Amino acid sequence: MYGRTRAGRRRRRSGWAAACGAVALVLSTATGAHAEGRGDVRVVSTVVNGGADVTVGTAQRVTFPIAVTVRDDSGVKGLTRVSTFNRSNLYGFFSWTGTTCRKKSSTTSVCTATMTADPAWIAASDDIDSNRIAGLWTVNATVKANDGDYRISDSIAAYKVKRASKLTTDATPEPVAKGAKLTITGKLSRANWETLKYQGFAGQDVKLQYRKAGAAHYSTVKTVRTGGSGQLSTKVTVTSAGSWRWYFPGTTTTARVVSAGDAVALR
Repeated sequence: MYGRTRAGRRRRRSGWAAACGAVALVLSTATGAHAEGRGDVRVVSTVVNGGADVTVGTAQRVTFPIAVTVRDDSGVKGLTRVSTFNRSNLYGFFSWTGTTCRKKSSTTSVCTATMTADPAWIAASDDIDSNRIAGLWTVNATVKANDGDYRISDSIAAYKVKRASKLTTDATPEPVAKGAKLTITGKLSRANWETLKYQGFAGQDVKLQYRKAGAAHYSTVKTVRTGGSGQLSTKVTVTSAGSWRWYFPGTTTTARVVSAGDAVALR
C-alpha cells in the first residue's frame, strides 16, 4: 500500500471529498446481486464503450458510454441509477455524469449513460491499493417506464477496465553492416494509479517484430520476457534494412501496446 495505512487513506479520502464535493464517485457500496422491480419494464441489452476495453492512464480524464436498451409496453422514461465497479472487490471510481435516451419504437429506447473519471480521483476513492481495481467490471442500473414500472438490474454487462501501458524501442548500432549483430532494447511500463506515474512491468512476454524496408506489415521474430524494471534486450542478426518494434498483447488488467518502429539502415 505504498506506505499508507488504511486509516491514513480514509483521512485522505475524507479531505478529498470535502474539497471535491461536487463530484459524485461511484464507490463500492453494492451489496449482493438482486432483482427488484414492478411491472414489465426490462433491460434488453447493454453495451459498454462500444464493446472495447476502458483504459485509464495517469493524467488524462476518461469518458465512455454505457448504452442500455430498455423495453416497456408504455414506453421508456429513462435511467434513474447507473453504477459500475470491479466484480471481485466491488470498488469503482467512475462517476455517472449524464444520460441521453433515443427512442427506437413506442416500447423501446436506448438510454446511454456517460461515465467519467479523472486519474487524480482514483487513489482517494478506496482504501486498498487502487491498482487492484483494474480487471473485470460489471454494470448495475435502475430503469423506469412511463407508467411507473421500474426494474433494478444488477450485472447487466461485463467489461474490462485496464491500466494504460507504454513501450519503447531502441536499436543500435545505426546504421549496421549486413550480417552484424543488432541490439534491440526497450521498456514496458504501465500506469500506477496510486502514484500517478508509469512503472516498469516485470515478467511479461513481449514480441519483437520486424518489417523489411518497403514491406507493408510487421512479423514476429521472437518473444522476450521483461526484467525486474520492465526492461527488454535482445540481439538479432541483420540481413536487410528495415524497422524493429516491440508488441505487448496486454493482460486482463493492462492494456495492449505497440512501440514506435525504429528504422535501421545498412551501411
